[in-house]
Parts: sequence; structure tokens; C-alpha cells
Amino acid sequence: MDKARVLVVDDDPVSVRNLSRLLEKEGFRVVSAAGGRDALAALARRPFDLMVTDLVMEDMNGLELLAKAREKDPDMEVILVTGFASIPTAIEAVKEGAFHYLEKPFRPDELRLLAGRALEKRRLKREVRELSARLSDRSGEPLMIGASRAIQDVLEVISQVAGTDVNVLFTGESGTGKELAARILHHRSKRRDGPFVAINCGAFSEGLLANELFGHEKDAFTGATTAREGLLEAAGNGTLFLDEVGDMPPSMQVKLLRVLQEKKVIRVGGTRERDVDVRIVAATNQDLKKAVAAGLFRQDLWFRLNVVAIRVPPLRERREDIPLLTQAFLSRAAERAGKNLRGMSDAASRVLSAYDFPGNVRELENIVERAVALCQEEEIGVGNLPPGLAGMEIYSFEGTDQEIKPLREMERDYIRWVLERSGRNKSKAAQLLGIDRASLWRHLKKEQIEE
Repeated sequence: MDKARVLVVDDDPVSVRNLSRLLEKEGFRVVSAAGGRDALAALARRPFDLMVTDLVMEDMNGLELLAKAREKDPDMEVILVTGFASIPTAIEAVKEGAFHYLEKPFRPDELRLLAGRALEKRRLKREVRELSARLSDRSGEPLMIGASRAIQDVLEVISQVAGTDVNVLFTGESGTGKELAARILHHRSKRRDGPFVAINCGAFSEGLLANELFGHEKDAFTGATTAREGLLEAAGNGTLFLDEVGDMPPSMQVKLLRVLQEKKVIRVGGTRERDVDVRIVAATNQDLKKAVAAGLFRQDLWFRLNVVAIRVPPLRERREDIPLLTQAFLSRAAERAGKNLRGMSDAASRVLSAYDFPGNVRELENIVERAVALCQEEEIGVGNLPPGLAGMEIYSFEGTDQEIKPLREMERDYIRWVLERSGRNKSKAAQLLGIDRASLWRHLKKEQIEE
């Protein structure tokens, strides 16, 4: 991996030398500049990932340098170094797009921490942009965001079977992106120019599902004043996606099996067979093998649908994708809301990374959209997260004195967090906390924690 390129700016030679040495020890490629004009000249020669600049300089102050540097490279992150008297100006600079500021004198660890966070933010923005570029290169192919091995394995199998016409069954929990994976399969197939038609098999009664899939002839039932083709015909030369196929009624399973075997349909109220040329892709959040054993799903239909099975993993199994997904959802939601947000605070990011997301990617997207709508600052904090998540904040020993919370407050938040992690099971929560259930109950009552 290429080393991050950092520009250090200060008109004090001693200060710029010390900052440069500190960052070089962290493995960064460092270029120094002896003031604002020198910095702009360096920026004109090459791009940088991060600029660390003093706020008060003779030829050009850090605020002016920030504005000019952002014109050249809006994605470059900027950390300002300031004395106590200039903190209000530094805060104003953060509002204008700087990543953060450091108050003199600062500890080396503070700079290392801020530089790492700033570069991580830039990396995430770059990955989102690269993924978007890959999307546009595929002529409108849907984008499955993720750099984890688990997601790359899913996409690799999709590519391997896309050129064939075999039936594919996507499995996985709700909200993992099974329909998105099916759309990618369609766009990579030879049927990409045909329609992609989706239906949720659990959303209709048996009669309505038959009508949706097979269509009907005129006068087939009261109100059928004209004939209508079903989705199996409408998806001709394309792909029909059967979502939650495990919820399909038994009688419909028989009819679907015949379609898969004969490639023909008979509309409701009709007698004439009609040829259909459609690829069937299905999805389920159930264990169909167990459903077959229980007599709830036909084994022969399962065999037909399950020619290639692709499991889409839950978000908790690919936590390394959470920051990338969060940044992508945040950028999209902020643009729609007309807000200029720097991103997530460290504390909010830690909470999201630790959460198990029972609703998976769909839940994460909803959480981010809610946070963007509620956020009134430049950065989304823990307080913008849903109440159940806000109580899960995980504390580290990094940060300023102002970020330190009283012990009782941390204890209350930690109990809330453990309670959430245990699924609000008080016996399990008490066991995790190393106390008995009665002691936990007293803590809940004392701290007025909702049970």
C-alpha cells in the first residue's frame, strides 16, 4: 500500500522540523513548507492526502491557506495547529472544512491520533468514489458496497454463474441485500437488456399471487374486463426475481415447478399454453432444507431453484464494511438533505462498529438517514443515533479532558449497553456484568434505566 503523503506547514523552522520528524516516524511521506505561499507552491506540484499547518503565520494565516488549498483539492484533509488565543479562529476553520485542530502544546499521540483519523476519512471517501466509478463503468449496474472478503466472494460467484441460465437461490437474513445481488446477477448476464421483474411471494394471498405471476384472461373473474399478462410473461427475455420464495403457498409451488420444467404458463381462466423465456432467481431468509423436511416446501421445487446457492452474509460478519457503508449512506443522505457534514464522530463510529445490526445493511442505511436528518452540527454524534444505540457508547482513553465523563454516567451508559447487547435479557445482562439479578434491578431503578 502507498504511504500517505503529508504536507507540514509552519514558518517556524524548529516547529516544522519537529512535526515532520514525528510524522515520518509514523511512516508517512512528509514534505515541509516554510509558510503559506510555499505550501501553495507544493500543492501545485503534487497532491497530498493531509496538510498539517500552523494557524498563525506571517505571510498567510492558516485560515486563508485552508481556503486556497481546498480550492485546489477539496478532498485533502487539513489539521490546524493553534495556540490557546486562536482557538475561536480554529473552530471557525473547522466549520469551513478543516478536519480538526490541535492546541499547543500538544502530545505526540494527539497528532498521531488525529492524523490517522483524518487519513481514514480520506480513504473512505476515495473508496466510495472508486466504487461509484466502477458502477458507472458497468452501464448502470447496481453497486454492492464492501471491500470485505465475504462480499468479494459473493460477487465472484455471481460473475461465475452470470453468463449461464441456471437458476440461482440467494439465501441470507432480511436486509442483507439479496435483491441487490440478484440485480447485479441480471446486469452481468446475457439477459441484461431484458427486464428485471421482482415480486415478494409473501406479500400476496394465494389467488392474488397466481394472478400476478400467471396473468388472467378476460372474464376470468369478476372485474377482469380485459386480459392481462402475468409477471412470468412480462419478464420475457429477462429475469424474474422471487423474493421470500419460502412463503409461497403449496399449490403455487406446484404451478411454479411446472413452469420451470415446461417453460410454459396458462393464464388464470385460460386454457392455452404460452411459452415463456425467463430466468428464475429466488431468495429466502428461511432454511428451505428444514422447510422441506417439515413438509412446508416441495423438495423437487427446492432442487430446481437451488441449482446454485449464494449466501449473502449478515453485516455483523463483515464489520470491516461498516465504515465504508456508513460513509456512502452519509454522503448520499447529506446531499439529498442539502447538508455539508464532515462525517461521523469517533464515538458514533465506535458504536456502529460494535452494533450487531439485526436489520443488517437496510438498518444501517435507515440509522444514517435518521442521523443526517437530526444532526444540527458539522459532525454526526452519538446523540443523533437512535436511543437504543446512543446508550451503547464505548469509551476509550483517547481524547481531551472535556470528553471525559463522570464515573456514574459511564456506569449508567455501560449498563444500558450491556442490556442492549444481551437482547434486554436481564439474567444474561447480570451474568455479563458479574452481578446477580437483584443487584442489576437495583441499578436499573437507581439510574432510572428503562427496562
